[in-house]
Formats: sequence, structure tokens, C-alpha cells
Amino acid sequence: MFELIFKHNAQRLLKIASERNKTMDSNDSVVLVTGGNRGLGKALVQAFLDAGARKIYVGSRTPIETSDPHLQPIKLDITNAQDVAAAAHTCQDVTILMNNAGVAAPTSLLTAPLADEARQLMETNYFGTLAMVRAFTPILGKNGKGTIVNMLSVASWFATPIGRSYSASKSAALSLTQGIRIELRSQGTLVIAVHAGYIGTWLLRSTRRRPARKRLPPTSLKAFATIKRKFLQIRRARRSKRSLLATHRCSTSDSRLNGTMLSSKKGSALLKEKSRER
Repeated sequence: MFELIFKHNAQRLLKIASERNKTMDSNDSVVLVTGGNRGLGKALVQAFLDAGARKIYVGSRTPIETSDPHLQPIKLDITNAQDVAAAAHTCQDVTILMNNAGVAAPTSLLTAPLADEARQLMETNYFGTLAMVRAFTPILGKNGKGTIVNMLSVASWFATPIGRSYSASKSAALSLTQGIRIELRSQGTLVIAVHAGYIGTWLLRSTRRRPARKRLPPTSLKAFATIKRKFLQIRRARRSKRSLLATHRCSTSDSRLNGTMLSSKKGSALLKEKSRER
């Protein structure tokens, strides 16, 4: 279902981009997708392919391996200034910049170390996106205005229970998107914000932390063992009772029953046999 939605949106985006640039056909679009190696980014790459993009740069920390002539993998960590500069030098024909790369973590605003997850969220989701926009704005202008798409989240509008710092970083990215839209109006560059909802990708799964298993105290283990022992005793007693009942109901003239204690399974089988004989 998500693949169909992404394909439809990619087709619309290519159509809008071509309409804004009268000299460019939608099949001539050249797209750069950051974080395009997995999850949502991978789906976006496929959607742009299906929509007819001429070339797609797939940016990721570890370049993907592909034999598709329309895909060109590049090494790109948007928090690394050298990678961003190298990407801008290599991708001089980009007409659509898809800022998809991001990170997520269930970080507390009050207890998490600022030097760790909280700061990493802002470095990637805000400053990394800003670095890409600054590097590719001249390229988009040179190639006929161009389009910038920032992949945000519904968490841009409110704080979620498990991702307060993530929401803060996406809110900052939303303000960034609104700001660059104002600044790039004179250049004619289209700036789009995509507020994605729940998507079950690796990024979302990475925010789930399984609570540590609690070991039962010795007293609880001892009580459990006692309950298990009593349960087994009751079950054995019930089986013995069923065996006696089966023996009593069977005809005492049957030589197979004389002086014999039957198990529940044998007794039940003999009862069925007797009922058929009658």
C-alpha cells in the first residue's frame, strides 16, 4: 500500500517540477535521495524509478550495490561536511533534492546526555538537512529552479510519548523548511514538507527498547514449584479415578479385565468396544 502511495506522490512531484521548469520534461528529472539505502528511502528511490526519473543518486553512509543504470550510489553522511561537499561536486545535474536521511531515538529531554542522542538528533534531522539545502541551492537554481522535499513527520506538530527529542528535532526541521521556502521564493525553487505518519521501518523499530527481564525472587520460584507439584498430583489422581471407573463399568466376565487395573486409555477403548458389541 505504501509503495502505491509513494509512487503516486513521486509522479505528482515530477509533474509539478516539470511544470515549474518549462524546459524540463518529467522523464528528465534527476533526483538525489539521502538515506536511500533502506526503509522509507529505499521505497522512495523505487517510487521515483517507477515514476520515470532519468537518474537517481542514492546517498547513504555505505553506498549500495546495484546494476540498475538509472541508479548512481554515492557515499553521503549528511552530518559530514566533506561528504556533503563531495556530493554537491558530483551531483551537478540534480533537479530534485529529497532530504530523507534522519535518525530517531526514544530520548528523554531531561535525563538523556546532551552529547549523545539528543544532540545527534539535531545534528542529523536539522543541521544535516540545512547543510544539504545550502550546498544544493545554487545547483537547483542553475538547473531551472528545482525542487526541495524535506521528509518530516507528524511529530513535527506535537511531542510524542516515546520521542520528545525526536519531535523537537522535526519541529526544528519544519521551521527550517518554512524559512528556506521564503528565501528561495525569488529563485523559484519549490520547497515541500512531507509529514509522514506511522511507517513500520527500521527507523521506527530502532526506537523500541525492550525492557530488561526481571528475574523472579527465590520465594516466588519455590511457590511456583509447589503449585506445579500439587497440580501434577491432582492430575494423577484424576487419571486413576477414571481408570477405576472404566474397570467398574466393563463386564467382569471379560477375561481381559479379571484381576487387572486398566489405564484410562485402555479402559476407554474397552468401553467403546463393549458399546459397539451391545
